[in-house]
Amino acid sequence: MNPALKLWYYAGGRLPQKYRQFVYDDVTGPKWLVRFTIRSLVQVTPLVTIIACALVFGLGSPWPLAIACGALGFVVGLYFALSYAPESVDYRLTKYGYPRGSATDGRRERNAAQDRERQAQYDAVWRRSEG
Repeated sequence: MNPALKLWYYAGGRLPQKYRQFVYDDVTGPKWLVRFTIRSLVQVTPLVTIIACALVFGLGSPWPLAIACGALGFVVGLYFALSYAPESVDYRLTKYGYPRGSATDGRRERNAAQDRERQAQYDAVWRRSEG
């Protein structure tokens, strides 16, 4: 894929339908939350920077106050983005023609064997029958 197109996608843009498999792989892959966080950071950073600069240059606020307000906006924006990450990527996939919940189901299928192994280890330690 074209690097400029990838940058556009991570900045929040939508890709053409021919890249729907790339989007699916992006939101169901092993590091999907890291990529989602980077995408959120790329989207939040310009807005927070503009607000901090507007406080300093437009309203004459002191730099420390503007930086604190920007940092708070950054943390709140990232918090809300990460709070709804699974729903957000599921919705993103519906825009590419996938059924609702495809991202969650894809991650669940990918992790099924590992989850069964962890459950077996847990059961072996904590569910031993006494007798």
